[in-house]
Amino acid sequence: MNARFTRRNALRAAVAGGLGLAAARVVPARTAAKPLEGNLKHSVARWTFRQQSIEQLCRTVKQIGFSAIDLVGPEDWSTLKAHGVTSSMCNGAEIGLDKGFAAVEFHDQLVERYTRHIDLVADAGYRNLICFSGNRNGMDPGEGLANAEAGLKRILGHAEKRGVMLVMELLNSRVDHPDYLCDRSAWGIELCERIGSDNFGLLYDIYHMQVMEGDIIATIRKHHPFFVHYHTAGVPGRHEIGDDQELNYPAICRAIRDTGFDGYLAQEFIPEAPDPVASLREAIRLCDV
Repeated sequence: MNARFTRRNALRAAVAGGLGLAAARVVPARTAAKPLEGNLKHSVARWTFRQQSIEQLCRTVKQIGFSAIDLVGPEDWSTLKAHGVTSSMCNGAEIGLDKGFAAVEFHDQLVERYTRHIDLVADAGYRNLICFSGNRNGMDPGEGLANAEAGLKRILGHAEKRGVMLVMELLNSRVDHPDYLCDRSAWGIELCERIGSDNFGLLYDIYHMQVMEGDIIATIRKHHPFFVHYHTAGVPGRHEIGDDQELNYPAICRAIRDTGFDGYLAQEFIPEAPDPVASLREAIRLCDV
């Protein structure tokens, strides 16, 4: 053995060799990204990626391998269409998360806004339009349920005629949205049963329902016909959905897939890592089952 080939030299050689192998692996991965499985339709919430313009976000999602952005209003639909990206959940008709269909004093305004917006969504060729229960404000949940049913039925006929799905989001009232009424899956499911329309369903936000009630996979398996859209985020903190939070997203997504779900699963985590696009890419990889 050459005496001059010291331990330091050996380490340098090993590192150099490792870098060479890594480079050999990295280059093909960048030039030929693995296509998505296609069992679930992926999306990402617009508001969680404000560091990118809507045009930049369109390019980002196409580069990752999907073509939908969630919670986009009419002002940005032309940009989405120019990039071949769909609005998987439309917004802009709501007054606010705290002022929804459970309060009769907002019904007339909501009916006017949603009637107009249903036409906008349908004319644009989209389908899903988000809505909210609003806050309790001391109201009994049963009273809120009856109010929401009455208010929504005023616009459901028009939604059915235009082929638009009204989707009420389940949100937690414990951390993020104090006093929000539709904060349990059971309340939302009863509303769906009372309304009895194929054009009304629930947005099952996995993050919010983990905060409120847990039992995510069992709930999805039992009640999936009522869930027409899903949102993700890590618990606790609402950040990335990787190993440092408590939800097993690959298992959850397999459960969703196995129900035969044909809607969208939208990433709604707030990026905390230095590279938000890398976080999104990893989230899609975890959920692409």
